Amino acid sequence: QVQLVESGGGSVQAGGSLKLSCQANRYIFISCEMAWYRQAPGKERELVSRLDRTGTTSYADSVKGRFAISQDNVKSIVSLQMNSLKTEDTAVYYCAAVNCGEYKHNYWGQGTQVTVSS
Repeated sequence: QVQLVESGGGSVQAGGSLKLSCQANRYIFISCEMAWYRQAPGKERELVSRLDRTGTTSYADSVKGRFAISQDNVKSIVSLQMNSLKTEDTAVYYCAAVNCGEYKHNYWGQGTQVTVSS
């Protein structure tokens, strides 16, 4: 059974930092690309960052230079380091395993709230 469990969300003042972590099972790291999405109130869910199986990373323009995605293949953890946080980064952040296996399934974590105050 695929499981993605996020942690590390919370409240921080603008300019601060948070690190999100996503614990996944081994199937995820063999078969999927990993990503972080976010959804702010009243807005569509958007891709924040993606890490493919070659190790190539990509970022939304709004977070480039401030956020960094990484993974620990031994511990099966994908992390999102968020620096210089802005109030507009406030959202529920979701860990996602995408394009998994032959049938390109996608799996989602339960989400973790990030609140940035001015």
